[in-house]
Amino acid sequence: MNKIYDIFIVGGGINGCGIARDAASRGYSVTLAEKNDLSSGTSSASSKLIHGGLRYLENYEFLLVRKALKERDTLLSIAPHIVKEFRIILPHHKGLRPAWMLKLGLMLYDSLYFSKFIKRSRSIDISSHSSQGVLLDFYSQGFEYSDCTADDSRLTILNAVDAKKLGADIHTRTFVNKIEQIDNIWEVQTTNSLSGESQTVKAKVVINATGPWVDTFLKDSYEKSSDKNIRLVKGSHIVLKKIFNHDYSYIFQNADGRIFFAIPWEGEFTFIGTTDVDFNEDIDDISASEAEISYIIESANEYFNNKISRGDVVSSWSGVRPLFENGGQKAQKVSRDYVIREDSRVDDSALVNVFGGKLTTFRQLSEDVVDLIESIIGHKKPSSTSKNHLPGGNFKAIDKEALIHDLSKKYDYLDLDYLERLYNLYGTRAELVLSKVFTIGDLGLNFGKSLYQVEVDYLMKEEFALFPEDITERRTKLYLFLNENNLKELGRYMEKNR
Repeated sequence: MNKIYDIFIVGGGINGCGIARDAASRGYSVTLAEKNDLSSGTSSASSKLIHGGLRYLENYEFLLVRKALKERDTLLSIAPHIVKEFRIILPHHKGLRPAWMLKLGLMLYDSLYFSKFIKRSRSIDISSHSSQGVLLDFYSQGFEYSDCTADDSRLTILNAVDAKKLGADIHTRTFVNKIEQIDNIWEVQTTNSLSGESQTVKAKVVINATGPWVDTFLKDSYEKSSDKNIRLVKGSHIVLKKIFNHDYSYIFQNADGRIFFAIPWEGEFTFIGTTDVDFNEDIDDISASEAEISYIIESANEYFNNKISRGDVVSSWSGVRPLFENGGQKAQKVSRDYVIREDSRVDDSALVNVFGGKLTTFRQLSEDVVDLIESIIGHKKPSSTSKNHLPGGNFKAIDKEALIHDLSKKYDYLDLDYLERLYNLYGTRAELVLSKVFTIGDLGLNFGKSLYQVEVDYLMKEEFALFPEDITERRTKLYLFLNENNLKELGRYMEKNR
């Protein structure tokens, strides 16, 4: 291959895909390689939150919180189909942080960035609140505030979809074996795990956006660093059949200083987490330990009337956060901010390493990375990612119900719940999913829980899906509803049409 790309990105998580989108939007030639599926690591195993980080105030990380709150508004604006405001109840625990401290913290949280979209916090009487009856009687007073929840993996994938639309080449199941800088050009040796095909790709700048694998990549593929730049901290969550019948979420305080959330999910479930556990095991084999699951259950049972047992857990997920190593003593005290470092600079060629970061600030991180690239290979166009909608997000959140109503009139032969599910995943691109549907029969095969052939075809063509888990675990969350026979049938169909 004779082409020399401006930028080669290693890693298809939220940071890698965000950088690809920003760079392509500025006019750089971009290629990205991900060894598995997009968002198959930490970017699909988060707490699903777009938030400032209320607890970071205790660590005096005011600039990080302000930056995150500003990004919260930006993401609400450009991706209203997958980033949504939700109200959170914070009960006052008399034995932990005093009420005045919580109130002051929430006032500061509201004032660090004045949101155009988000409602402000308020004190509540839990015993007469519309959520009453869920918590133990011990918790009678508390607070209510807003943040945002998001589908983390869809946020990642839509950045890749937009990057491709803007001219980037996106390659999944492509492992980077080695990078070498020769005559001011990087030669990147890759292997596709499906075809077995190997090739060498040339680029001016290589970006190491491999998240938890960032140090492993430097050691194994670059062979020039054995430094420990990141601290790996595992966070786990459990999934239960829904344990309360209202739309509020909860944030709880633990005596050990941790906080955790209980959040309604996918209509029929509640997920609870997260933990903060230093991780030194196999990074390619991550799961919630029994100790973590017990910790979450025991913590939740300190608050809820309906007690949870191990048998109530229907699923779990676990991800590893790659936190920049700053010598913090406790996992929960390590900063969630990011560090961008230039390495091996020779004229207009360099390696750029991305350490740390959080879901909420990925877009700003991406912009900062490409700003650095401009200083290496020259300026093209300014960043526009804060203004341009992600695919399907070209509407205002307040108009969503009206748009779904219009969709239901156009497709009056389709179930409203089905159309709402599509809109929550694809926004205005729901019509692209249904572009060849004129009767119910045009939906094609039903693989279970309203996952029809037209949606599978769309995800394979437009969103890089190759295997059943790509669809059921990351592009939708239908794995919660589908059985083994559904998955086998889906697998046969996808293999035939891959």
